Amino acid sequence: MFFASYDRYRYARSPLVEVICQLRFPAILSIGAKEPAEFQEAVRRDFPRYSARVERVPPKVVGAGTPNASVQQQPPVTNYQFLSADGTWKLNLTSSFIALSTLRYTRWEEFAQALDRPLAQFIQIYQPAFFERAGLRYINAFSRKALGLEDTPWADLIQPAFLGPLAEPDVEESTVTRCALDLEMRPEQEVRLKLHAGPGLLGGGKRDPEVKFILDSDLSWAGNLSADQIPARLERFHIWATRLLRSAVTSQLHTAMGPFPMD
Repeated sequence: MFFASYDRYRYARSPLVEVICQLRFPAILSIGAKEPAEFQEAVRRDFPRYSARVERVPPKVVGAGTPNASVQQQPPVTNYQFLSADGTWKLNLTSSFIALSTLRYTRWEEFAQALDRPLAQFIQIYQPAFFERAGLRYINAFSRKALGLEDTPWADLIQPAFLGPLAEPDVEESTVTRCALDLEMRPEQEVRLKLHAGPGLLGGGKRDPEVKFILDSDLSWAGNLSADQIPARLERFHIWATRLLRSAVTSQLHTAMGPFPMD
């Protein structure tokens, strides 16, 4: 089953590559008008390394499908970045969103706590009217090499619903150059899921040539949210992402990752 309920586990050899939470809000021009010195001071203890970069925004099509359709160039956006001392946690702030990501995810409660502190400071300093989108993304990459399963086909490790033709016994894995599942759906009212699953190379294979199985789930909710509503929404996203992960792996892969129950 795609969304069956499971007991929670941590993995000694976790496949998680990165976890990202982004919260969008109506544009606050003062954020881009000057460097966020007050915000930096509030988060500097946990995120001491600071940088900023100007990013180009794709053009916006206005009046699409009408005789008066036009392309409008968008002004560049300054993205302020705050890094933890070891570089594994990153906080991004622009005039329209705040985001937290980590390369060292252990459990949801730790991530939620790490988000809570800078988010509270952001709300206190900038007082957004509301949040208009909340998103939580889990990027997993299963490495057969790291798990000692280099000679094991994906069909023994990943459930058929996530494999497509690779699950068929007469399809030789080495002959397939591309096979992926890209799914968009609403697992519950107002929650949107974008899922990508399939063999691939991290970073285009520039640093690591091993083909891994990528499981990338991006869950979001669009609409006016108060700050008090954010935790419950993110908790729901976490539950759906956990169910997807457990639904994707076979018992052989689950065991190979070294599971141990969570409290």
